[in-house]
Amino acid sequence: LLQSGWHSRLAGLKTLLLNVSRAVTHDVLITFSPTAGPSELNTPQTGKAGKIHLPRQIFRSLSSQIVRVVVTVLNIQQLGMFKEVNQRAQVLDNTVVGITVGKSSISGLQDPVQITFAHSKLPQGVTPQCVFWDPSKGTPCSGPGVGLGTGAVPGTHSHPAVPVAGQAGGWHSRGCLTQPGDKGTVCSCDHLTFFTLLLNPALDGSTAKALIAVATAGCGVAMAFSIFTIAFCIFIRCRFRFEETVRINLGLHMNLVGSLLLLNLAFLLNSGLSGRTHPRTCRVLGGFTHYCLLCCFTWMALEGCQLYLLFVKVLGIYIHHYLAKLCLVGWGFPVLVVGVAGVIGSYGEYNIQTTDQQVIAHLCWITSKHLLVHYITNCGYFGLIFLFNMAVFGVVTQKSCSLQSTGAVQGYRKPWKVALVAAGLFCLLGATWALALLTYGTSSAPILYLFTILNSLQGIFIFIWLVVLYYPKTKQTIGSLSNIIRHDKITTASQD
Repeated sequence: LLQSGWHSRLAGLKTLLLNVSRAVTHDVLITFSPTAGPSELNTPQTGKAGKIHLPRQIFRSLSSQIVRVVVTVLNIQQLGMFKEVNQRAQVLDNTVVGITVGKSSISGLQDPVQITFAHSKLPQGVTPQCVFWDPSKGTPCSGPGVGLGTGAVPGTHSHPAVPVAGQAGGWHSRGCLTQPGDKGTVCSCDHLTFFTLLLNPALDGSTAKALIAVATAGCGVAMAFSIFTIAFCIFIRCRFRFEETVRINLGLHMNLVGSLLLLNLAFLLNSGLSGRTHPRTCRVLGGFTHYCLLCCFTWMALEGCQLYLLFVKVLGIYIHHYLAKLCLVGWGFPVLVVGVAGVIGSYGEYNIQTTDQQVIAHLCWITSKHLLVHYITNCGYFGLIFLFNMAVFGVVTQKSCSLQSTGAVQGYRKPWKVALVAAGLFCLLGATWALALLTYGTSSAPILYLFTILNSLQGIFIFIWLVVLYYPKTKQTIGSLSNIIRHDKITTASQD
């Protein structure tokens, strides 16, 4: 097609042909834009211009002395190409860049090719992703193909195939690294083919409204059950006020459920008042929401520490005012974090937008200028807590199973009760929050629904777990806990 010259008659297709020597002493730099197409770097560019950086090692590894480099810039809307089935992400400027060097396919580059897609600042809630067209994704459709082809012979390695009508394929990110910036996104890929930059909206309008409705209903129900749980814990603590271990455990559960109650309340206030409040009020509400979230994470960590002390270290709690000191950590440490974040002006209105800059949700939260605060204090902090709690959960589960096999704990022999205890601990340690780490782009909508439902119902799960575990056979449960600790102490002493 390039040799025949027909490419010049196709609207939406612009090409650049270069002959590069194998002994080239410098990297090859090419600029491109959606309107002007590709050109050498020394040619003036108007408007938004991207850049292609081809390392010279690519040419030195080839056998030919002179290598032809073909760079194509395609407008996929005009050409009707690169259409992925059920694609919801938007292609930046409808532009796809194709790069071929020589007649063989090139992959596994140690020094990757870099394509910089120029763009202005992306809307909030939009995630850029560097991708390439994978013709093997999906199955070929029946019917004749009409479109651009490269004349590749089956069974040989030639230029990457351009998708044609009637042929399946899709975007893939394998081998490409995305480095976003304010003025553009750099794609570092270890192979040569057709590339583009996908703009993945975190949520679309309908999904966001549905999630907010589900979360609002779930938070209302969770608040009611959180109050029931606190009342139940107070009743059990009063009934077994001489069992210090049980009182400490129930006190930890009460504080964790209390932090969940405050977090649900903060979310309801946030969803109801954000967008209509004074900026100063929004900053306070954003800081309060952040504080409640950090309190939940901290109390989850303290629950894990308590399990570690009881079932791994097998130590009694002899610290004076032990629970009061835990409260100082659980409620006090988040104050320091939120205070520092507030001093640097991290809180304010956060807008979630679609790719066409339509606002779909207002939140009083950490602003987009201080997202590093969110990544450190929320993502990083929870990541450490999650790893520690899951390690403790695994050890406690293994120890409980070994105690059952020896017949040391009679109250935990029933399989359904063992499963219930494991599920309760799993929820108590905050494992459902880990689903947030799996949410990425539009493909994570089912996980977002699952995350929203499970976390809004976390208070209900804890309430049911405590009721079944402590009532009505509270004496048997207390005895079981005491037997576990007593049995482990005897075992540890005998081993010493």
